[in-house]
Amino acid sequence: MPNTNWLWFRVFANLGLKKNGGKFSQERLDADIEHLNTFYRGDGWSNDGPEGIHQMDYYSSSFAIHFLQLLYAKLAGEDEPERAAEFKKRAQIAALDLVHYYDKEGRAIPFGRSVGYRFAMVSFWGALAYADVELPAPLTWGMVKGIVLRHLRWWQTQDNIFSPAGTLTIGYSYPNMYMAENYNSPGSPYWACLAFICLAVPEAHPFWTSSEEDPWPLIPAIKPLPQPGHIMSNLGGHCMLLSSGQACSYPMKGTHAKYGAFAYSSAFGYSVPPGCFTLEQYALASQLGFSDDGGEYWKTRRLSTSRLVTKENNNPVLVSDWTPYPDVFVTTYLLPPTEAAPNWHLRVHHIRAEGRQVMTADGSFAILNERTPDGRYLDLYDSEKCEGTFPKLIGNYDLNTPEAWAPAKKGAFAVSRAGAVGIRALDIEKEGREAMLVNADPNSNLLESRTTIPTLQHRIKKGERW
Repeated sequence: MPNTNWLWFRVFANLGLKKNGGKFSQERLDADIEHLNTFYRGDGWSNDGPEGIHQMDYYSSSFAIHFLQLLYAKLAGEDEPERAAEFKKRAQIAALDLVHYYDKEGRAIPFGRSVGYRFAMVSFWGALAYADVELPAPLTWGMVKGIVLRHLRWWQTQDNIFSPAGTLTIGYSYPNMYMAENYNSPGSPYWACLAFICLAVPEAHPFWTSSEEDPWPLIPAIKPLPQPGHIMSNLGGHCMLLSSGQACSYPMKGTHAKYGAFAYSSAFGYSVPPGCFTLEQYALASQLGFSDDGGEYWKTRRLSTSRLVTKENNNPVLVSDWTPYPDVFVTTYLLPPTEAAPNWHLRVHHIRAEGRQVMTADGSFAILNERTPDGRYLDLYDSEKCEGTFPKLIGNYDLNTPEAWAPAKKGAFAVSRAGAVGIRALDIEKEGREAMLVNADPNSNLLESRTTIPTLQHRIKKGERW
């Protein structure tokens, strides 16, 4: 049995046998729960694995651990009131953090593995009601109901999640095998049905009788979360998290994109590599990539050490140390948006290329690369249409075209019907960095099949510090 949330499956197998008069092992059940309790790190958060692994994604909440702890509290609470009370207490604490992962439109922030379970992302909230948890202030059942129902309504707008036969597909907003994990099967998407735990809640419960409410007027727009290593933001029209330090326990497909990116957004999702040759295939959305072979192969942040610090005026900063190559050392500082600049977060990279020359590519979020009239690639930005890119988006084979590049201090941006994204350099006294648009390979992004990524590129010589 994997030393992860999977141990809960054996717990519920034993509990089911126990409840129905079958042969079961109380000793095994107790030992498994006690071992699962060693995953608990505090502040309501459990790791999906033992000491030495930092992985706190939706498995820590809706996909597994919190969800199953609450089911256990409900089903076994009469026999084990102390355990039930502890599991409910953890959920109360975590709820004040988890509320930051859902925006006003109902979209969740895709982060980590198994996001192909789609609307299972809100199952934690239905499980709170099912287990009769008392909500912590300022949360109300109207807010909880709003999170769940807005999320389900948003998925109803994603027409491409179903196959021609009407079944859920592997993917996110459309069928996508590039984002899949090696444990996925045709039945995997139906883990989404965890969201329907709310249907087991009695109709007289305030989850059903309350009117929908929006939590955002009463919770902070910026909140640091020490346990997962996130800084949460609800500014600029979407929910976003800055992340440092997490990594899957093994190098699964796309793990650097699922855990190692700098920022994750409810509006723009994340991008996975459909190939491993050139920036177009790597699709480095919200990532800093390094290449030592002229731009064919790229290395990004996967494993890192991280710390959350608080600067003056209680402004949180995430700091991570990582090494794309054994002789290239990077320290990255991530600062969240502010009320004065709600659409921008700051990244500061200190790079020491001690042993080799490297190219760098720092990408913004990926965005839909389709112009409104005919669905073809975006043109040069048109202020009257409020659509297009700067500089000009060039195909994958003409990258030396001068119109495709701009000074880094001017930056690069793209505007389409999905919104606007961009990146620019603030270290304007340093020469050499340039801005351009990466024409990402199709089906790299979770939300849109065709995207572009505004990117800053540079070359750092051996022995230089940047």
